[in-house]
This record gives sequence, structure tokens and C-alpha cells, in this order.
Amino acid sequence: MEYYLMYYLSGIIILPVFIFALICQLKVKTNFKKYSRIMSASNMTGADAAWRLLQLNGITDVKIQRIGGTLTDYYDPAKKVICLSSDVFDSRSIAAIGVACHEAGHAVQHAQGYSPLKFRNFVIPATRIGSALGVPLCIIGLIINSAMLAYIGVILYAFVALFQLITLPVEFNASSRALQTISEYGFLNSEEYSGAKKVLTAAALTYVAALASAIATMLRLLLIIAGGRRR
Repeated sequence: MEYYLMYYLSGIIILPVFIFALICQLKVKTNFKKYSRIMSASNMTGADAAWRLLQLNGITDVKIQRIGGTLTDYYDPAKKVICLSSDVFDSRSIAAIGVACHEAGHAVQHAQGYSPLKFRNFVIPATRIGSALGVPLCIIGLIINSAMLAYIGVILYAFVALFQLITLPVEFNASSRALQTISEYGFLNSEEYSGAKKVLTAAALTYVAALASAIATMLRLLLIIAGGRRR
């Protein structure tokens, strides 16, 4: 009976986090779509803005390239390439400039040896292992009634939560660098700046949701294990 109670409680933990994540995703898509329709007075494309931000920070060895998809933008530190989706690379919209500058902000972090970014890159291998094996090992441990194996699974999955925790300052700092440059160097006027900030703030909330989801998953696994041991 207690096992089923624990399982029920674990589901209650996950549900609000799931709803919060959906709201965050919806907010990102809504804001990006809205401000993708508003062109900037500067007439800069996303690629122009990213290049300009790099130049202002003395970075000349990072390439900017177009990739497919929507909201698929990222910075690859290994190859030193800023990858911008077509909706950002070619667009002269407020949203495109905000997103492009955010990714360029990551390139600046990399060039300047930003400590949280270094730490995040350091834990990536452990995160991949935890993401692939954490939950399966926990489930196998529950099936064969091995609490030790189940707890090992939770410990491995904890690296996923750690990665998401480290990601927060990295993403917020990249947005802060982007918005500061946008404002100081007139990439956007004051009204347009507000739109770019809304896009980046909404995007940042998705990382908060990812952390909440990882923590909730860990708590759920721990409750299920605790319930299983008392059956």
C-alpha cells in the first residue's frame, strides 16, 4: 500500500513541473514568432549582429554558419562555430538579433575562459552517461529488488541535474552579454530592445524548467525506491 502511495506522490511531483515546462516552451515560441515579424530599424541580420558582437570583443577566429530548423541555434566551442537557423541568420528581426547575439555571447564566454562554461564542459561526459544509464539502472534495480543498483542509477542521473544547474548561469550570462551589447552599441533602439529581452528571458525560463524537471525526476525515483523497499 505504501509503495503505491509513494508512486502516487511521485506523480504529483512531476505533473506541475511538466505543465511549467510546457508553458515555458509555449512562451518561447510565442515571443519568438511575435518579434520575428518586427524588423529592426538598424537593418542588421542575425548573422550581422553576431559578427559585430564578436568584433567588439576582439574575436576573429569564430565562424558563423546557417543551419536548418527553427530555434536550433547554438555555439560549438570545439569547432568555434556559431550555428544560426535560417530564421535567425538571414532575418533582420528583433528576435533574430537577440538570439544571434546570445549565441555570440557564448563564443565570448569561451574566448574569455568563463568558469561556469568550463565546468559545464567538464561534466558533459558524466552527464551523457547519467542521461543514458541513470533511469534504466534505477528501473532494473527496482525490478530485481536491488536497492543498491537503483540508487546507483539515481546517483548517475544526478549528473543530469548538476549539468542543468550549471547551465543556468551560463545561459543567463550569455543573454546578459548580448543585451548589454545590443543596448550600448545601438543594435536595437530602446523599444526594440524590450522585445529582444522578452525573447531571451522566455528562452532562459526553459533552462529553469529543465533543471526543475531533472530534480523532480530524481525525487520521483527516490520516492519509488523508498516505497519499494517498504513493500
